[in-house]
Amino acid sequence: MKILYGIQGTGNGHISRALEIIPALQKFGEVDLLISGLHSELKLPFDVKFQFKGLGFVFGKKGGIDLFNTYKKNKLKRFYNEVKSLQVQDYDVVISDFEPVTAWACLQKQKPCLGLSNQVSLLNEKVPLAKSEDFVGKFIIKHYAPCSVNVGFSYESYDDHIQLPIIRQSIRTLALSRKEHYTVYLPSYSDEKIAAFFGSVKAEWQVFSKYSLEEYSIGNVHFSPLNKERFEASIASCKGIVTAAGFGTTTEALFMGKKLLVVPQKNQYEQACNAVALQKMGVPVIKSIKLKHLQTLQNWVENDEAISVNYPDRTEQLVQEALAEYFHFQDPYTEFLTHHQYQFTTT
Repeated sequence: MKILYGIQGTGNGHISRALEIIPALQKFGEVDLLISGLHSELKLPFDVKFQFKGLGFVFGKKGGIDLFNTYKKNKLKRFYNEVKSLQVQDYDVVISDFEPVTAWACLQKQKPCLGLSNQVSLLNEKVPLAKSEDFVGKFIIKHYAPCSVNVGFSYESYDDHIQLPIIRQSIRTLALSRKEHYTVYLPSYSDEKIAAFFGSVKAEWQVFSKYSLEEYSIGNVHFSPLNKERFEASIASCKGIVTAAGFGTTTEALFMGKKLLVVPQKNQYEQACNAVALQKMGVPVIKSIKLKHLQTLQNWVENDEAISVNYPDRTEQLVQEALAEYFHFQDPYTEFLTHHQYQFTTT
């Protein structure tokens, strides 16, 4: 079986999930990888066959996506040529983790595409959604990477085809402890804004910054460049985590039993919806790191409550079920599915 797996390269969450999904997919056949976007700090330890620009997002320093620079850096003609060049018909299975070149190539060539991401869960009305006037954000969720078959991930199994998060093995095997520091990861804020806000609350803050090239401190706020191993060591031993409302880091914090405070990025509908779901679970949410939200931060520091979740390790079973959904959708592949039935019953 030939499988094409398209992965969104903006942010770290999609790459983190791919680290677990790729080995599971490889048990079912030959897997070719496609990545579009170049804004992830994590790297895949696998060969990538296709590397495209795609349609990416540019993060600013004021708490959200920089819409002007996002528009400026995306070239539709280039994207169209990438879509046209991708021969998805050469594959038995095509998967898109919110990756637009793969999804649109399938749409153009009338090839079914399996959407496997947390974003596609937001197409289900049973998932908590933000009451937002963000029509652009809603449009992006629906049309950015349209797929004919969808299996989504969310904080809870709100409905059929909504799966619990995939937690990477490096997080599952961390030795957890509770030291005195708090870990902060807010990539859409400048170091200056972070220092001004968190420095006002008496605590030890370990900030991982995409803008910092070396370690330095401003009062009780310590900045470090982004580094996977050091970040994991920090979150494993922290008292709590402050982060944006991205799906990857928030689910990992919940899995580890760390108390969590989220600051959803502006102009990002997905994060607004994640914040609603997290708030329903009892996670405090603030809209920005402005001084008017300092009391919420102070209350959070003084409160030791954490949310309890159970996210079991079932990636192989999930991949098996998703592939079965894909083939069930395709009448022409009924015979193929029957021929490979043994693969879908392997555990």
